[in-house]
Amino acid sequence: NLIKKYEVRPARLEVRGEVFIRLQDFRDLNRHREERGESMFANPRNAAAGSLRQLDPGITAKRPLDIFFYGIGEIAGCSFETQWEILNTLKRWGLKTNPLNKPCNGIREAIEYYREIGNRRDSLGFEIDGVVIKVNNLDLQGRLGTVARSPRWAVAYKFEPRQATTRILKIEAQVGRTGILTPVAIMEPVKIGGVTVSRSTLHNQDEINRKDVRAGDWVLVQRAGDVIPEVVKVIISKRSGKETPYKLPDACPVCGSDVLKEDVYYRCTGINCPAQLKERIRHFASRRAMDIEGLGEKLTEQLVDKGLVKNISDIYYLTKDQLSALERMADKSSQNIIDAIEWSKERELPRIIYALGIRHVGEQTAKLLVSEFASIEDLISAGEDDLLKIETIGPEIAQSVIRFFGEKNNLKEIERLRDAGVKFPPLQRVKEKGILTGRVFVFTGTLHSFTRDKAKEKVESLGGHVSSSVSENTDFVVAGEDPGSKAQKAKELGVKIITEDEFIKMI
Repeated sequence: NLIKKYEVRPARLEVRGEVFIRLQDFRDLNRHREERGESMFANPRNAAAGSLRQLDPGITAKRPLDIFFYGIGEIAGCSFETQWEILNTLKRWGLKTNPLNKPCNGIREAIEYYREIGNRRDSLGFEIDGVVIKVNNLDLQGRLGTVARSPRWAVAYKFEPRQATTRILKIEAQVGRTGILTPVAIMEPVKIGGVTVSRSTLHNQDEINRKDVRAGDWVLVQRAGDVIPEVVKVIISKRSGKETPYKLPDACPVCGSDVLKEDVYYRCTGINCPAQLKERIRHFASRRAMDIEGLGEKLTEQLVDKGLVKNISDIYYLTKDQLSALERMADKSSQNIIDAIEWSKERELPRIIYALGIRHVGEQTAKLLVSEFASIEDLISAGEDDLLKIETIGPEIAQSVIRFFGEKNNLKEIERLRDAGVKFPPLQRVKEKGILTGRVFVFTGTLHSFTRDKAKEKVESLGGHVSSSVSENTDFVVAGEDPGSKAQKAKELGVKIITEDEFIKMI
């Protein structure tokens, strides 16, 4: 409705922005939560992210969220030449942009402005941890392209982290999803950049020894990236002699199982350790893994504590009645969780491999494994020599994969997941001389036979590559209904534009 009053009305418009909470609003939000006996948010960033993840949009609507728009995705009906033109147009259309945006002539002027903003950051009223510098010309942006998730035409210059001094009250061990014990410093609450900090990871025993951190010590603390609390150093001059050195325990603080030392890590050996299970569930359900929306920390705590989930696969055998009986779980919320669990059964194989929580296997490694071993059966039967043939996979990762699939309980879990309906879809091998091999595609407009993600998967499975922007290296632009500015850019560059039907015939 905002755009209707202005002279230009694009037929299709996708805008991108960053949601945030202003510091005063954050303080008010936490005060109200404390008055109601609810847990308080650690920082504005977590509060904003948590608000957007709510299953009930009514809760999100009540949160004091704000937004600055900074870019355009799909658009039909007009085009732009520069980033600055986009920002000014968004502002003219009534979409809020950051008033601190500024065009700079050259990198020196940009760095000067970075320093100026750094000096003003405490008076802004909202948190920032740096300045993003972008190439202004959109044609140059397209030619520069992107690497993984990062554009080559933009860079984030971070500020030096804010620091404060406080005292460590005690050090305790926290158990992660792989059983690793992480020492955590519990500190006297201290404000850093408007946010109260009372906990900080100490990483491992070697790090404690290197910094000589003790319970009772006064320490210098900072928020790395203005988010993660970190103990920088001990203030030795404040020691009284009553400080207590810390050593990670020989028994797991949660389940009592023996703790095994491996390199710099201490690991709980208990296969049924509740702390490990909770962390494994959170990882399994996370957005980049199985993406089970709504299965967060509080629900996970209840599921494990009440014995409803004793293994990852138990998630897929939960019922709506079981969920509805839990605290703060109404019928609608319970059904949403059941639906999210059902939808997750269709995830592609690399995400499932990543979700299994194999030590040292992150998202990229999971993709590498699946590109070599197209099915879960092939991966399970792979030997160390087979794994070591894959570029970037060394002995540590190879042995971790073999250990994981050599464990009977893990194989049993995979079978239970299969029985519950998780597909484990094998990767479709790339055609040796398929028409898409080595070809670069860009999609624009609405597709009717595929979602964008499915179309991308299809192209990649046949050897092609999908880009988010049109450049001289683009081979085909697939134009759906109401194509956006990418189609116009393709015409200007002489890139071939094909219809969705032509794309379907091609594959």
